[in-house]
Amino acid sequence: MNAPVDLATLRVLVTGGGTGMGLAIAQAMAADGSHVVIAGRRGDVLQEAAESWTGKVPLRYQTVDVSDRVSVHFLVDWTLATLGGLDVLVNAAGVNVPNRSMATTRPAEWDQLMAINATGAFNCIYAVLPHFRTQQNGLIFNISSTAGKRASEVGGIAYSASKFAMTGLGTAVSLEESQHGIRVTNIYPGEVDTPLLRFRPAPVDAAHRARMLQPDDVGMLVAALARLPPHVHVPEMVIKPITQPYA
Repeated sequence: MNAPVDLATLRVLVTGGGTGMGLAIAQAMAADGSHVVIAGRRGDVLQEAAESWTGKVPLRYQTVDVSDRVSVHFLVDWTLATLGGLDVLVNAAGVNVPNRSMATTRPAEWDQLMAINATGAFNCIYAVLPHFRTQQNGLIFNISSTAGKRASEVGGIAYSASKFAMTGLGTAVSLEESQHGIRVTNIYPGEVDTPLLRFRPAPVDAAHRARMLQPDDVGMLVAALARLPPHVHVPEMVIKPITQPYA
């Protein structure tokens, strides 16, 4: 019988790690001993998240713009040097905009969402693959969305398209790279109470937020999947509030 992976042996890089699901994933992994780097655009937010963490294993942090390949390669090189290697990449960086219909979405907003949500994930995967191939092992989590499985008016035109792109990217990379022991899991959260809600076209009231997933729910899921033995591959996972329709 294959034993579960000891999370204390894992070195983890989480983009979008300063808030929301990214931070919750980082904390869930670090709570069980993983050595984690959180990365994002805002250094002050990352610093606050790292300094407020009270676990035995500290959170390290580094700024990155995932849409900039030079910035991403610097981050990966810095992470490899800081942690002494890398075992898990979590692509949790993501944005949305208030204009969500085809009639209102501006070309610049489309470009922004594709650059961060889709190309950003590509850039990060591209940067870590040489290391993962060399060690013949690596685990990648793409934090997509149910809007990346079912086109969604709530998510919007550009967001849904960018998350569908992330879905296709993860699936294709997984098919190609399994020969090197590399696994990609696309995770599709439904509604989650995160800072991204501030970009909703209409405010979300407290009662609605209370029915949503919490970031920690996603963090616990990722930590559980990371414990699976290296021969086990979960290609995709949907996680949603019980009250949210999914069909």
